[in-house]
Amino acid sequence: MEKNAFCSLLNVQYPIIAGPMFLVSDENLVAAVSNAGGIGGMPSLNWRSTADFRAAVRKVKELTKGKPFAVNLIVNKSNIRVKDDLKVCADEGVPLVITSLGSPKETIQTMHKVGSKVFCDVTSLDYAKKVEQLGADGLIAVCAGAGGHAGALSPLVFLPYLRQYVRLPIVAAGGITHGSQIAASFVLGASAVQIGTRFIASKEANVDQKYKNAIINAKAEDIVLTMKISGTPASVIKTPYIEKVGLELNPLESFLMKNQLTKKYTKLARGLWGAKLLQSAARTTTWKEVWSAGQGVGLIEEILPAKQIIERLIDEYQKSEIPSLS
Repeated sequence: MEKNAFCSLLNVQYPIIAGPMFLVSDENLVAAVSNAGGIGGMPSLNWRSTADFRAAVRKVKELTKGKPFAVNLIVNKSNIRVKDDLKVCADEGVPLVITSLGSPKETIQTMHKVGSKVFCDVTSLDYAKKVEQLGADGLIAVCAGAGGHAGALSPLVFLPYLRQYVRLPIVAAGGITHGSQIAASFVLGASAVQIGTRFIASKEANVDQKYKNAIINAKAEDIVLTMKISGTPASVIKTPYIEKVGLELNPLESFLMKNQLTKKYTKLARGLWGAKLLQSAARTTTWKEVWSAGQGVGLIEEILPAKQIIERLIDEYQKSEIPSLS
């Protein structure tokens, strides 16, 4: 795989980001991916406090010795730590910040002052145009099939759609677990990919073995969208517990989510409850099995070290061929 403009922009060997995953992405997984030639990503909220987050960033810097890595910041008002965590990113010179769920304006301005790059999660063309105007360095095109809060549009449409109207580098995200999908993403207009679920089934992922086994054993058809975790559709593996609680909000929950007086607090309470469920299932054995994952589970067959996952993706990419129409 030859270096492209994305690689030059981030000074990275391969145009592959390991998606920052709630509860999954810790210092060891991030460092393993970055040391293998990709960009390891981690959410700042994986650590209980800003002080803990700063310590984690410093550990990653020590383990990677100058190789690029990424931090995900949720930049809407629900994240009361965003300003403090952003200061850590600036102070520590985090090479790449990925923003989600809100306006990235302050993040872009702050990180550009220290020479860092900011890419923004996008699920629509309108939002992509807005972050481009704000000075974002690139887009994470979150497509249908992604784990967690997936986009609604197929990558077959969304990637060339963005490419037609936006000039920023595009990172394809959603269901990518094989090198042939990287090749297809490049044909559709992406210049890099973000891969999450594949790295849950890695040696370094800091999750319960039962979660990793669930990734290996699940089929693409086992991924369902549930409103129960955060009040917005999230992709999870269908388990007996998910089937028991259902996928939709009940009428009272739906009303509270939409009412202007209760919307903010209901979303906060729902989010805290959902995060607790995800944490219990990810780190311990529990019958309340709530495992975030994308449709790419159907292509994952074994647990491997992150370095070997990167090597296999590159090998698969190199062997991919676009068939002739004749």
